Amino acid sequence: QVQLVESGGDLVQAGGSLRLSCAASGSIFSISAMGWYRQAPGKQRELVATTTSGSSTIYSDSAKGRFTISRDNAKNTVYLQMNSLEPEDTAVYYCNAGVVVSGNRYLVVWGQGTLVTVSS
Repeated sequence: QVQLVESGGDLVQAGGSLRLSCAASGSIFSISAMGWYRQAPGKQRELVATTTSGSSTIYSDSAKGRFTISRDNAKNTVYLQMNSLEPEDTAVYYCNAGVVVSGNRYLVVWGQGTLVTVSS
């Protein structure tokens, strides 16, 4: 069984910064992509940023220039540094990972989410 545990969500004023963390644990053989998605009230879940095991990154247009995704492969952890936060960034942020487990099975795993609230 594989689990993703997020942390770092908080209430912050517009213009502030937050750093989210997501640690994967369990019977993991390897992890391919790890990323962050978010879901605001009344909206669909959307990609924020993702990174591969080779450190290639993809950002949404809203995240480019403000957010930075990074990864510590030794710790099976992915981070999201968020700067210049705006009220529109308010959402539940979910971690996502593609994980290879025993038996060469590939699983897509989601975390439970962490709430980011940006006040104006």
